[in-house]
Amino acid sequence: MTFSDEVKKTFITFYGTFVDTPEFGSLRIRKDTAVGVCMDVSIPDKFGKIQFIVEDCKDPLKITLQYDSSLIEENIQIVVHSTNYDNHINTFFFPGFIDTHIHASQYPNCGILGNDSTLLDWLNKYTFPTEAALSHLPYAEKVYDKVVSRTLANGTTTATYFTTIDLEASKIMAKTCVMHGQRALIGKVCMDSNSPDYYIETCKESVSSLVEFVDYIENELCEPLIQPIVTPRFAPSCSRNLMEKIGNLAKDKSLHIQTHLSENFNEINWVKELFPECESYTDVYNKYGLLNHRTILAHSIHLTAEEIDLIKLKQSGIAHCPISNTSLTSGECPIKQMYTDGIEKIGLGTDVSAGYSCSILESAKAAFSVSRHLAIKKENQDAKLSVNECLYLATMGGAKVLDMEKQIGSFEIGKSFDCQEIDLRSPTSTIDIFEWQVPTLSGTKPKITQLNKLEAFDINDVISKWFFNADDRNVVKVWVNGHNVKN
Repeated sequence: MTFSDEVKKTFITFYGTFVDTPEFGSLRIRKDTAVGVCMDVSIPDKFGKIQFIVEDCKDPLKITLQYDSSLIEENIQIVVHSTNYDNHINTFFFPGFIDTHIHASQYPNCGILGNDSTLLDWLNKYTFPTEAALSHLPYAEKVYDKVVSRTLANGTTTATYFTTIDLEASKIMAKTCVMHGQRALIGKVCMDSNSPDYYIETCKESVSSLVEFVDYIENELCEPLIQPIVTPRFAPSCSRNLMEKIGNLAKDKSLHIQTHLSENFNEINWVKELFPECESYTDVYNKYGLLNHRTILAHSIHLTAEEIDLIKLKQSGIAHCPISNTSLTSGECPIKQMYTDGIEKIGLGTDVSAGYSCSILESAKAAFSVSRHLAIKKENQDAKLSVNECLYLATMGGAKVLDMEKQIGSFEIGKSFDCQEIDLRSPTSTIDIFEWQVPTLSGTKPKITQLNKLEAFDINDVISKWFFNADDRNVVKVWVNGHNVKN
């Protein structure tokens, strides 16, 4: 691997304030906390995973030595917040973001939507030509290197990528993720119907190239952080035969599946015409073997009650993509209502490039705003998402969508250490917090009389400041499986 590996140590203990959202709507803050991570490659079951979490810790080195008496100080690295700010809560560790839906191949088009584009015309005008161009491998190398670098810079430690129908370009994407050290599910796109002549494959070609891609990931690349994911683009671009064959492959090899669902009314009507034998758009995937507990359904904006029941029954996950849903005027996905209806596997997707940003934090802000618009339109305050709920969608929610909640998404013993260090006062930060607003451990009031009535922020206020005002400049370090991949 070529990503940064700070120091060759067999054990790393991270020390400082840890913030995460283990439950929907919750915010857990653990100050003065030591989190120990095994980095001994000779212990694969523990490698990169959290071994202990000790709160109210005064000496992280001592705690580490007590945890394992066989460790010696020379083999232990202690990682403390980059800056301390006199105990002010301006720097903290937060779980790595999880992007449940992103088109790596579309990255060059970020911010290019057209004045009146909706989904289907946008695909034909912008998307298919851009994706087809990545069969030129030097171009693919540049695009994929940039999108992985950009997502990591924004704190995304796990991403679920669509590539293109091109097998060799898809392999390049997998190698790029390995090179940068990002955890990823990578899907070679499958599409044999209703697609441009210059960007389509036969059913036989699609299946054989998918089989070869899966074999490449599992038996040649052999990187535990990288998994293949079966990727039918969406029902209109796939024949029944293709969906059945790749659905069987996913079942036989226990592979994840990703696709699009109910993004746009014209698309939904088109699916009804193409698949009259099916009761709904969701039923198409169910009928042809693509709906299960490892299926990721991007968008899912306009679902019927029956479709919601079917998704719950199959325990599939939903990738909420509020930026692209707004940009293409596709609709407003009622996330809080989905939770009320019993769908709990919901995460966030940037949906680059209909989504104009690689930042999951930007998607979380958009989810917050979209829920507010729904609350206004429906005159229903229960439709609103809170900051904590949006941060949950960005982390633990995404982990559940990927069926990986036991591995990533929060700080727990046994989980992989996928983490970002947030610094609200990094040198280029645009966040302004004044000294009288910052909570301190002493909790003393300002000495200036005119400021006495001002309450210092609590940690929730600080998190809110970060949520709404931060960007990649506040992500100072990123770790995936204990490795430093952004410093």
